[in-house]
This record gives sequence, structure tokens and C-alpha cells, in this order.
Amino acid sequence: MSNLVTTPFGAQSTAAEVVDGVNLDGKRAVVTGGASGIGVETARALAGAGAEVTLAVRDTAAGGRTAEDIIAGTGNKNVQVARLDLTDQASVAAFVAAWTGPLHILVNNAGVMAPPETRTTEGWELQFATNHLGHFALATGLHDALAAAGNARVVSVSSVGHVNGDVDFDDIHFEHRPYDPWLAYGQSKTANVLFAVEAAKRWAPDRITANALNPGRITATNLSRYIGDISAAPTSFDPKSTDVSWKTVEQGAATSVLLAASPLVEGVTGRYFEDCNEAGPYQPPVRRGVASYAVDPGRAARLWQASVDMIIKAGVTR
Repeated sequence: MSNLVTTPFGAQSTAAEVVDGVNLDGKRAVVTGGASGIGVETARALAGAGAEVTLAVRDTAAGGRTAEDIIAGTGNKNVQVARLDLTDQASVAAFVAAWTGPLHILVNNAGVMAPPETRTTEGWELQFATNHLGHFALATGLHDALAAAGNARVVSVSSVGHVNGDVDFDDIHFEHRPYDPWLAYGQSKTANVLFAVEAAKRWAPDRITANALNPGRITATNLSRYIGDISAAPTSFDPKSTDVSWKTVEQGAATSVLLAASPLVEGVTGRYFEDCNEAGPYQPPVRRGVASYAVDPGRAARLWQASVDMIIKAGVTR
């Protein structure tokens, strides 16, 4: 990779710092999973810069408490809550149907990591269904609203865990191979990057940019609720690995906010960022950078079509 995009910010920068001086008045944003973890700080930073923010969450009571906190802290009263269950395609369709007007920023932030083997009503593996398919349906469903905004931005929160799992197109949902929670997680996070690559290509005429990112290892959030004793996990998947520094939630949200709002990345699309800068190629054993298969245009196009086919087969109409 040449000509990587760089900014003055880095691993220790916070969401508030990267958006300092940015005016988002008149902009509308959706943050999935906006009631916990880095989603809260992403929403807080966007609201603090003046955006109208919708917290798209499963637990609307928790979302309401978060919205009140953000309003109190920023003085921005335009913080709303809407129900969205990414594992339920009908819920995604309902969110899309209820949305009116333009959408300037979509942050696909919500996620699940390493749960026991669980399947949705469609038979889909939970992590792929949540982390990728739910967000895919949401983003494609909101495409017209994004196009109407002009210069809209779609931001997908991936993970360094993507280096542990390419998308297995022959058995995406672990119907034939033994279920491995970390392989499934890695596959879903690779899918987040591939989505950005293909969306960037498809939606360029609509002036919609799409990028993915690794937020880094964040101190205790709900994302780690399934891990428990990680000593049983393979070393290469160990979330407590010391080869990457831990971040606060404010620091963890910084790259999301940079891609969502900063003029420093205006027009940048189809890229993968970490620590507020575009990442170079993954070079084992250091767990940084982006795997070549995650930015492969052919695989990105294949995943897009596979995702469309799965959602059509699910029988949910908008």
C-alpha cells in the first residue's frame, strides 16, 4: 500500500480531540450500539459537534438514559433513540422504513464477540448475522437517505481480529465445519472491511464514502461479555495480548469519529484505519494492519452478492 492517509492524531487521541473545531450543525447521524462502550463516546462526540444523533439500540431504556446523559453533557437536545435489533431482519427493515429525510453519517458500531454457538431464526451464525448482515441490510436500506445527504459517510467498526479469519464462502454459517467463536468473529470483522471496499466502489457516484476501522483494545465494555476465562482461547486470539496497548472508550471511539466527521479524511473511501491513520498491510506476528484478503475487490464483490442473496432468501421486504 502506498500513499497511506495520515493525520496528526494517534493511538492516544480521544474522540473529543479529533472532532474539536468541527461543526456538524445540520448533519444527521445514526450510531448503532450507541448505548454502550465506544458507541456512547462516538455519539457524544458527534452530538457535541452539533449533529442530530439517533442512537439505534436494542435496549431503548438504556438508550434513553444514554441520550439524557449526552444531552446534559453537550447541551444538544437533538439526540434521539430508536429500536434496532441487528439480529432481526424485520427490525432492521422497520428502522429503515421509519427513517425520513437525509442521513449524513452512519456508524455501524454495534457488535458481538465470541459468543457460544448461536443461530438466528434464519439459521445464520450470530456473529456474522449481527456484525455484518444486520449492518449490511441497514446501510443498503438507508442508501437513498445517504445519497440524498450529499457527501455522506458510512463507517464500519471492524477489529484487528479480522486477521484471524477470512470469509469462508463455502461455509459462512458453520453448518459443516466445527464452530469456533474466534474464527467466526474474525470472519465477521473481515466482512466489515470487505463491505467498505465494495460500498466505496458502488456508491461513489452518490458521493457516499465508506471506510472501516480497528478501534483497538478497549478497557471493559459489553463487547467482552462472552469471553469469561480467555485462557482456553488460542494465544493468537487472546484479547489480552500485550502486543497492542489498551485504550479508554474515549480513545477507542476516536478513529470512528475521525472517519465520521473530520475534514482531514474528506473524500477518503474504501480504506481501513487504526489509531486515526490508514493502516498498512498486516505483517505477522504483529497484530496490526489490514489483511490482504480483507481489501480484495473480488472478494468484496462476492460478499456483497452473497449478502444480498441471504437477505432475499430470508424473505424480509422493505
